[in-house]
Amino acid sequence: MKIKVLIADKFPDKYIKKLENLDLEVIYSPKLGENDLPEAAENVDILVVRSTNVNEETINRSKQLSLIIRAGAGVNNIKIAAANKKGIYVANCPGKNSIAVAELAIGLMVSLDRRIPDNVADFSAGKWNKGEYSKAEGIYGKNLGIIGYGNIGKEVAARALAFGMNIYVKDVSRVEGVGIKDFSEMDQILPILDVVTIHLPLTPQTRGLFNADMFKMMKPGAILINTSRAEVIDEDALIEAVKTKNIRVGLDVFVGEPEDKSGPVSSKLQGLPNVYVTHHIGASTEQAQDAVAEETVKIINDYIESGVIAHWVNRAKREEPHFQLAIKHYDKPGVLASVFAVLKQEDLNVEEVENVIFDGGLVALCTMKLHKPVNTALLQQVRAIPEVMTISHVEI
Repeated sequence: MKIKVLIADKFPDKYIKKLENLDLEVIYSPKLGENDLPEAAENVDILVVRSTNVNEETINRSKQLSLIIRAGAGVNNIKIAAANKKGIYVANCPGKNSIAVAELAIGLMVSLDRRIPDNVADFSAGKWNKGEYSKAEGIYGKNLGIIGYGNIGKEVAARALAFGMNIYVKDVSRVEGVGIKDFSEMDQILPILDVVTIHLPLTPQTRGLFNADMFKMMKPGAILINTSRAEVIDEDALIEAVKTKNIRVGLDVFVGEPEDKSGPVSSKLQGLPNVYVTHHIGASTEQAQDAVAEETVKIINDYIESGVIAHWVNRAKREEPHFQLAIKHYDKPGVLASVFAVLKQEDLNVEEVENVIFDGGLVALCTMKLHKPVNTALLQQVRAIPEVMTISHVEI
């Protein structure tokens, strides 16, 4: 029986063909929505999505789903907690659409400074207003703050440096780079920034990060760009800053964004001056989609060939194990089972294990990482196993 792959979002044809050439049954349904997925994914092995939400019902109702791939970077549209309970792998394609998102962020900066959409709208309406639109400041020499210096943030910095901007960066770790100035506290830097661009994942720490207090620190008339996640910004505080401080805003994400690919849209942001909203298209270039699709095919191929999951995002992030047990043994069936049976007596759980075979295939070295030490009595039992040659037990 062929492995079934459901692709529930737009995906390049040539990469669908590549999946079919792997002898997979590919179901391509790019118009599926969140409420369609529970039934559509009920009997598939692998699910690929971009923006479509994968909710708990989809995961719980699935009978054989083993891998969900987000054909993009963030995975906030997938209920990972539900996937964890069923042992379903969740993977993503980080960094593959970074250039596309960076290009849009830069485009929004220039558009806000030169008011390009307003120019176009007036011309289309038969209005000529050269005097009004000749008042742009230009972005050369302006101070740009990049909040979040991952793959996308770095691509934005590279392009902004070419525009002659002064780059200030805020990230979770120390930042280094030619022409890049690191800063630690928002109150030190927001008052001098002409442009702020946000490139953060949505976490409990980043949710609502840009609130009323943050906007109070920003320069009047500054530009704010958000191509990351809508929830990073308190939208009501943003609207107030637009009205009272003339903050100019470019957004590729917003609260209440429709899941459907087309249809009506309603937002409190509509009608506000100097607020440009694009249709969540940051990653939507052919170059980016090809790169993401290529990585998706690679993840699936690696999984079916070797069981290895590239970019496995719901792997447990445990504390480092403190003890190591290394056992050199004759490579025969049942040896490691006997060792595990001994360890089970004291509820010793092996966190990581690697068994490497010596050349010739007669002897192997099994290395186990544990959180608790093995007591002397258990070590003696392991030594007593006939196929065990030597053991080493150390704290690491």
